[in-house]
This record gives sequence, C-alpha cells and structure tokens, in this order.
Amino acid sequence: MNNSVGNAARLLGAGLRALLVLTVICGVIYPLAVTGIAQALFNDKANGSEIKDKSGQVVGSSLIGQTYNLPKNDPNDAEEATRPDLMWFQPRPSNGLGSNSVNTQYSLILSGATNRSADNGAVNGVCAKDAEEGTLCAQVVAAKEAVIADNSTAAHLVKPQDVPADAVTSSGSGLDPNISPAYATLQVHRVAEQNNLDVKQVEKLVADHTTGRTLGFMGEPRVNVLELNIALKALSKG
Repeated sequence: MNNSVGNAARLLGAGLRALLVLTVICGVIYPLAVTGIAQALFNDKANGSEIKDKSGQVVGSSLIGQTYNLPKNDPNDAEEATRPDLMWFQPRPSNGLGSNSVNTQYSLILSGATNRSADNGAVNGVCAKDAEEGTLCAQVVAAKEAVIADNSTAAHLVKPQDVPADAVTSSGSGLDPNISPAYATLQVHRVAEQNNLDVKQVEKLVADHTTGRTLGFMGEPRVNVLELNIALKALSKG
C-alpha cells in the first residue's frame, strides 16, 4: 500500500514538474524569444506592415485593401450603392465581403469570396450582356461597363479589351491590397484629369510603385493601391 502511494506521489510530482517546466518554456520563454526575434529582424512585418503618411500617421496596412468611395447621401441607408471617388486609384472589387449579422454590437466586415464558379451565368462559355441577375457573369459585365465609363476621358477612350481581369473580379478574400500594373495604367488618364496632373507624372507614379515578382519568379507584378494613393496625394499637394 505504502509503495503504491509512494509511486503515485512520485508520478504526480514528476508530472507537475514537467507541467511547470513546459509551461515556462512553451508559455514564456518561447513566445518572448519569437517576439524578440521578430521585433529585431522583421519589425515592420511583426507590427502589421503598417503604412504611414508623411506626417507619420498610420493610414493602413500594406496587407489589407481599402476602398475609396464618395460619402453616401444617407449613411444609414444600407441599400444605397457606393460610388467610387474618381480622384483616387481604385482597388479590385470586393464582392465577397459580408457584414456582421451575428453580434451586432460590433460593426465588422467579414472577409470572403463570392463562392461562384468561373462560368456562373455564362452561356457557351461566354458572359453575355443579358446574363442572369445575381450571377458572376452579371457582376463582371456590370463592373466592366463601369470601369470603361469611369476611366474614359475626353482625350482617352478605354476599350473593352483593355480591361484586365482584376478590374472586374474580386480576390478570394475580398481584401486584396494590390492591383495589376495593367489596371493601374488603365486608371492613369482619369486620375490625371481628376487631379489636374500631367499624364506623364501619373504614369511615372505607377511605374515607381510597381513591384516585380517575388524572388523574380513567384507571383505576378503588382501595385499596392494604398501606397500609390499616398504618393498621389503628396504629388497633388506638391
């Protein structure tokens, strides 16, 4: 009996010591070490890849897209469609985003995709102008018409074949911070006209903020919309 109690006590003691040691290592030392290394070597990324304007104020993150819309006529009208502010470069559509309807104490935007197939609403593989309402094709057709109308100026007419895919389709998260150089270039004439800038100035702005493929072969060239618009704001004020 005494041996059994002694063995149980030893096992319990060993278990408690192991729990204490692992708690200190995994719950204190490891997190502190990882946090310290991240802050020392990757300070910007560890703190959310914040983007600051010239005054040093944080205006967003390079990882999360933002919208650039005009204020609603009625902020409380959920049915009122948003209108893009044409002074700024516009991001990709965000059709997959949703609103928080579970806990209305918080005003949240839920990340997500449309979950529609690439040929949703297509007839014989083609998205027609009379595509069924609510389908991906209907969204793409409407978005393409809007892109052409918004970005055509008196001196520059946007052609349907000039509209890249990322101008009319949302990303998997709906929060993509980047657009393709083709979409950024498509917006140059409109942005220049709206801000009373020379087209060459805005073209240079896009070129300066175009990032190539990661390590030269991964991904696609891209333009961060927030960073581009911060530079545009500085150029307009200058």
